[in-house]
Amino acid sequence: MENKKISLSFNYGDRRITDIAKEFALQSVIEKQEMGREKLTITGNNASGLSIKAECVSYSDYDVSEWVVYFTNNGTNDTEILSDIRLDSLFTGNNPILYHGNGDISNEEGYEWFRTPVKEKIQLRTLNGMSCVGAAAYMRLLFENHGVNIGIGWPGSWFAEISPEDNNTVRLSVGLQRCHMKLHPGETIRTPRVTIMNYDGEEDVGRNTWRRWFITHLLHHENGKPLKPLYCLHVFMAEGMPEFTGANDENQIDGINDYINNGLRPDVWWVDAGWYPCDGVWPRIGTWLPDGKRFPNGLGTIGKKCKEEDIKFLLWFEPERAVPDTKLYNEHPEWFLCAEGEPNKGAGPGNNMLNLGIKECCDYMINHVGNLLKDSGVSIYRQDFNFCPEPYWNLNEAPDRIGALENMHQQGYLRYWDGLKEMNPGLIIDSCAGGGRRNDLDTMRRAITLHYTDVGYGIPHVKQKQHRQMFEWLPYFRAHNMNWDYPGAPIDSYAYHTALTPAITDMIVHDADEEAFALARKMRAIWQEAAAMMIDGDYYPLTACRRNPEDVYAMQFHIPGENRGFVQILAGKDCVHDSFVLKCEKLNPEKEYIFTDKERNITHIYSGAHLMDNGICHKLEKRTGYIYFYKERNHKNGK
Repeated sequence: MENKKISLSFNYGDRRITDIAKEFALQSVIEKQEMGREKLTITGNNASGLSIKAECVSYSDYDVSEWVVYFTNNGTNDTEILSDIRLDSLFTGNNPILYHGNGDISNEEGYEWFRTPVKEKIQLRTLNGMSCVGAAAYMRLLFENHGVNIGIGWPGSWFAEISPEDNNTVRLSVGLQRCHMKLHPGETIRTPRVTIMNYDGEEDVGRNTWRRWFITHLLHHENGKPLKPLYCLHVFMAEGMPEFTGANDENQIDGINDYINNGLRPDVWWVDAGWYPCDGVWPRIGTWLPDGKRFPNGLGTIGKKCKEEDIKFLLWFEPERAVPDTKLYNEHPEWFLCAEGEPNKGAGPGNNMLNLGIKECCDYMINHVGNLLKDSGVSIYRQDFNFCPEPYWNLNEAPDRIGALENMHQQGYLRYWDGLKEMNPGLIIDSCAGGGRRNDLDTMRRAITLHYTDVGYGIPHVKQKQHRQMFEWLPYFRAHNMNWDYPGAPIDSYAYHTALTPAITDMIVHDADEEAFALARKMRAIWQEAAAMMIDGDYYPLTACRRNPEDVYAMQFHIPGENRGFVQILAGKDCVHDSFVLKCEKLNPEKEYIFTDKERNITHIYSGAHLMDNGICHKLEKRTGYIYFYKERNHKNGK
């Protein structure tokens, strides 16, 4: 296995500092943490008052190390210019290949993945000040007999360079894109957090080791167990108004009752943009109070109903943006950055960016929003971010402070979330930034992602490509059962099949007919069983994923300790194949397996050897999904 060492280097004034021990008087402390984690902290100071704190967290159950470095000015004068801060690590092995993606780029070309041989320097850079635009914050170095999973934890702009060196060595270098700044007295900046997981074996081992570590150590837990699958419902466009600008106490309570009375009790009741005063225009944000005309008693009426029915209440916010003539902007204009003359890239004119790097601002938002969540009975805080921040920093930073506003803001953003969680124990945070544009690892260790993109989430072959990344790197996420490929059609079986994810929003309307509710009840039961296996099991993509409606797409989830799981086959709407040979992974060749299609009430028995070696030829129909749950056959009772 690779070592867990990482090296720090940076420019300080006109000098390149590579020997940290020589420049700083270093001390180290080791602290035992919960769940088998160990934290190493290394601190040091130089003569000018610049201090360094490096933290490394390692895990007893996984070969994982996570490094982050903080710089603080403890002196009475400004520091010299800090720039080109890098965290480097070396890996060895034959024939290295980098597996990397382009992130969520707000069109159908996003969520693409590439395999690039490391024959020359590979440079990855994020765009627009977002951590997952232009480059995914997750990557894998593949060698002949082992590999390295890599995660970047920084909500803003970062870079990574992967370079070949002598003796079958690869250098990974990670840092801040925007970093040319002096620090004022008392200020602290930090680097991206670099997570490194070593594994032995083929790529499937790396994929599922990462999933298990993520679910065990990062995913939100309740009662000591990973978050269960969530079935989400809502009343969307109530009273014919956009988003939730027409939501009120009456139509929300009626919606909950209608679903429950028809056999669909939600796990989550979803209230998205528009619950605040905005005159029917949801982007008019900055007054984070319930609209008194529609919610005369605040949102507590909905929260109380949800608590009575054991439903999690989800509420949407976008705190980092405000328009003029709203409460927060009018009361504290000094907390906002403007980018006049710059395109706001989707958010519209007049937007101002809240600077969470200002401590008083961050404290105010923690207190105000934290109390609103508490008073409203909110279980899931949903945060959106519908514009690009980089122009705001570019136009407001001095030449000797490039990156300072961004760094302080990102630290404030993470502190804001930590503060909300401290005020509301058990709070779940849903990370959304116009989709999945800010789902780096430091964000995701605090959150789940229930809306990983704004693109194509009703187009099955586009969703398949997106889900391919999500299952591999961020294994808890949500999909909609929508039919954009079949406009005007009711929600059908195929729509449910294409939304087979750990959390789902069922788009059935609350006043649907009994035929629709009967299908929903049937497919929810199938989804529920499969979704639990998606959390407990290992993931095996069984086909390539080309984002093509002519293709067949198949995947398997297998629970190794229990020798059970499921497989799913999807034939696209323009599928050119009338059959598919299904071959499974990781079964016991000496056992027999019962395969059951619970949607069609069909059962087969196959040997593990046949399923893995020869496969079964499955007939296909266009725009159709098939799910087979399997378990090892017990010959003692014939089941």
